[in-house]
Amino acid sequence: MKRLIFTMHFEVPDDQFVDNIETNLNTKKQFLENHNQLLHCKQLYAGGLGCDFVFVNKYLTYYDEMKSKYPFLTTYNIINFYKIYLMYKFSTKYDEILYLDFDVIPNTNENFFDVWDLSKGIAVLNNNERVLPIEKTTESSQTIRSPNSKYYNTQAMLLNHGLSSECDVINTGIIGANKEHLYKLAYFNQFDQDMIKMTQLKFDTSVFPKKIVDYFGYDNETLFGFKLKQNNVPVQWLDEKWHYFFDRELFIPKDTKFIHAINKRFDIVWRNIYD
Repeated sequence: MKRLIFTMHFEVPDDQFVDNIETNLNTKKQFLENHNQLLHCKQLYAGGLGCDFVFVNKYLTYYDEMKSKYPFLTTYNIINFYKIYLMYKFSTKYDEILYLDFDVIPNTNENFFDVWDLSKGIAVLNNNERVLPIEKTTESSQTIRSPNSKYYNTQAMLLNHGLSSECDVINTGIIGANKEHLYKLAYFNQFDQDMIKMTQLKFDTSVFPKKIVDYFGYDNETLFGFKLKQNNVPVQWLDEKWHYFFDRELFIPKDTKFIHAINKRFDIVWRNIYD
């Protein structure tokens, strides 16, 4: 059984930040200041498991190809599609793959692949509890990147294909998958058609009100949630121990395995894992 853990990080030019500019600039600063520790902690974890580790730090070839085919995609969109693309690329060599966003910090020696039997399904977190009912959703309660917008965007895609609207909003910051389920997911098999459909849905208010549709986009997590349902892919939901969403509450439980530092407060993370 060949296993891989990989992560990626790129220096994106400031002028390519089209939204949330202040947040993006802070993220860039925090990644720069904590780069070595963020890379080393993942290398250390992979080494302890005896599996291969890959750090991807180049994206421009993929970016240029995607931008030429789909000029409406932002750099953020393309980079997040890239991590899914890389899972397929690496699956030609590896049986099981664990992807970790660069802001994910392992805080355990336990073997992810032993705890999560990937033959049972793709292992990801859902953010369903962060979704607001439509009647409670306002412009100030969502962004184009929020779980809310991705959830209803996924529903719109499912309904458009004549499928049940029952779905989950996926977080792809941590993904565990084997090649069998990646093949079944068929993420890129109809990508051209999916991009056309996502574009059409950005202007379609026949099902969802304008306040919801205005936040539809081209998010990798929207498409991931859609593909899970469209292709009936088995899934395992990561619990809070294995995907701890470190965001507004500045607290990290002691038994946390993987810390996803959404807030980029790496100073707090290092204090917690090294104390």
